[in-house]
This record gives sequence, C-alpha cells and structure tokens, in this order.
Amino acid sequence: MENEVIKKGKRAKIASYETNIKTTAQKNEALKSIASHLLIDKESIISANEIDLKSGRDNGLDEATLDRILLNEARIQAMSDAIIQLIDLPDPVGEVLEEITKDNGLKIVKKRVPLGVIGMIYEARPNVTVDAATLSLKTGNAVLLRGSSSAKHSNIALVASIHNALKAANYPQDAVLLIEDTSRETAKSLFTLTDYLDVLIPRGGKNLIDLVVRESTVPVLETGAGNCHIYVDNLADVEMARTIIKNAKTQRLSVCNTAESLLMHIQFFELHGKDFLNYLASDLGIKIYGDEHVCRVLKEALPATDEHYATEFLALTLSVKIVDNVYEAVHHINQFGTNHSEAIITNDDQNAEVFLNSVDAAAVYHNASTRFTDGFEFGYGAEIGISTQKLHARGPMGLPALTSTKYYITGNGQIRK
Repeated sequence: MENEVIKKGKRAKIASYETNIKTTAQKNEALKSIASHLLIDKESIISANEIDLKSGRDNGLDEATLDRILLNEARIQAMSDAIIQLIDLPDPVGEVLEEITKDNGLKIVKKRVPLGVIGMIYEARPNVTVDAATLSLKTGNAVLLRGSSSAKHSNIALVASIHNALKAANYPQDAVLLIEDTSRETAKSLFTLTDYLDVLIPRGGKNLIDLVVRESTVPVLETGAGNCHIYVDNLADVEMARTIIKNAKTQRLSVCNTAESLLMHIQFFELHGKDFLNYLASDLGIKIYGDEHVCRVLKEALPATDEHYATEFLALTLSVKIVDNVYEAVHHINQFGTNHSEAIITNDDQNAEVFLNSVDAAAVYHNASTRFTDGFEFGYGAEIGISTQKLHARGPMGLPALTSTKYYITGNGQIRK
C-alpha cells in the first residue's frame, strides 16, 4: 500500500511537467495571488499557529524554538512583502549561459531550466513553507514539503492558503504539497524517493542535516548549522566591536547567522578585555564560556571546552577565546566553524584580507554583522536556505540555486563523421 509520501511524490512529479513550461507572467500571477491570500487568511493561520505554540510550551520547547514557530501579523505581512519582492526579481529559467556555433553550423545553447521536484524537510519554522513554495514556483519547480510536528497546524494552514491562491490563479495546486504525517517513517521514505524527487533540501539543526546527508539516496542540497564567529583584531575600533557583537549575538537568538563565538586578539584583550567582557555579561546578559584569560578577568565566566567552541547555542550564550594573531583566529574558526558566516573587526586592511581569504565559510565579513547572511538582505527575496557546501550553490540560495541546465542543439542535417 502506498504511503502519503509516495502518493504525493507522484502528484508532484506530474505537476512538475506542467510547471516547468509556465511563463514568467503565469508564475508571477500565482505568486501575487499567494501574497494576497496570506493576508486574507491571516486569522486562520495565526489561530493554527497558536495551537502549535501552546503544544510547544506544554512540551517544554525552549524560547528560541518557540520564536522560530511564531507567526503573527507582522511576520505574515513580511512573508507577503517578500513574495512581492520575489515577483520583481528576474526569472532565471530560460537564461542563456553559453552559446556556441560550430564550424559545421551546429548551434549549441546552454540554458537554465527548472530542477523538477524539490523535496524540503525542515524543523520548526513555518515561514520555510512559504519560502520554499514561492521560490520553487518562481523557478518552475514543484515542491514536496515535510515540516516538523512542532509546526504541523501552522504548515497545514499555510498550504491551504497557498492552494486557495493557486486555484484562483489557475495554477496547478499539486505544485505545492505538504506531507502532513510527521512521523520518522515518512522522513525515511522521503530520503529514498528517487523516482519522484530531483533534489532534497534539509533545513534545521545539525542533527537533522547530518541525518539527511547520511541516509538520503536523493541528491542533497545541504544547508548548514551556524556556529558563526566574530574576531576582534588588535586594531579594532572598540565601539564598532561592541555594536557589531551586540547585533550579531542578541538581535535574534534563534537564527543560523547569529554569532555564537567571540575571538579577541591578545593586545585588544589586554587593553579592553575586562570592560568588554563585563559589557557582554552584565549589560547584555550573555552567559560566557571562556579560556583561562577570560575566566581570570570575568568571575562569572565558565571554563570553555572544545564542545562549547563547536556549539550553535541559539541562546544568550557565547564562547570566548583569546588568540595571538589573525592566523590563530583563522585556524580556530576553520576547526570549529560550520562554514556559514564569519566576521573580522579591524582597521588593518592586511589582516582583513588574510581573514577573508583564509576562512572557509560561505560568507565572510569585514567590519559588519553576520546577521546580513540572508536571502532578503542579499536581494534574493525569500531564500530556500543557506548552503554551506561548495558544489552547485553556496551561501543564501535564491532563484538560480533552484535551477539546473540543459543543452539545446539545433542543426540542419549535420551528422558526426
């Protein structure tokens, strides 16, 4: 007997044959309808979200996870606004990447084409439902969604709104399908749905991503957890460093581009370390795990281990280490980082260049917060995720990341000799 994953996988595959030939105007009309219907249906969406939030609190979910689940009028409006921005972006499908005419008159053209059917498996965040759906639609793909039990009711309400919108726009509703069964069995079934999925994208914590990468027989577009670092160099401006770290660490704790580790040059530490650490601990309320230098000047600090240096806390917690130079900072980051987003604060252009070129990460920053690693901030509209791998796509994945290529060859009777 076919389970829900297989049934909906078949439907998504059939829908993809129709979506991949939709015009830009048809796709944009569907997106416009979704942007409108999310606002029309916001009360039912928020009501469903409240069920998930209550269940989450009853089950002892932490505040960072509850924040990821939360939908309110402002966040739904932001979803709608992001879709409008997405409509205005160029459609990558059909873009000519290469064009060659052979001596024999054979014309070879390489174009962007849809991937086909995208599988999304993700945790907590119901906004991913809308991001994945709209990015997939804009690129002519179908998408099969599998969220977590913690946001089940929210996801069902969002997809119901999307289906209403697609129906109003005369667009195939099976282009966006949700697996409502959130059991582990359905996840495992999704991992091996090679007959119907062209790519699988996990979005969530490290354990989920590692599980998908390890067990999936479907090609995986890997999104990474975010153990992001701020390195304060010896020639850093103190006030700039304070401002950037406050933003990178405290603006929103539950997202992957939040800073989790702080490195300080020994000279900066000797001049400003005590005041700086007191600012973090007392003024900002950050719990600090530090090395022996840190624990010596900040009595509240707890000794840091390699596990702390490797942890994505998603909380008001920070690991702190003192280093002798930019090279030691780079080594530490490459050892403990997750290849996501890393920043240096310095007025030394040479040290900045060393850092930016040597750190292995999808996004590197000089004198700016890591919180900018985001599809919306990069001008992509919504994002499907932030890739920390190096093949096909890296960093915030916007529209081009959801396309493949096809060669179109035109002749007038040529044969190979």
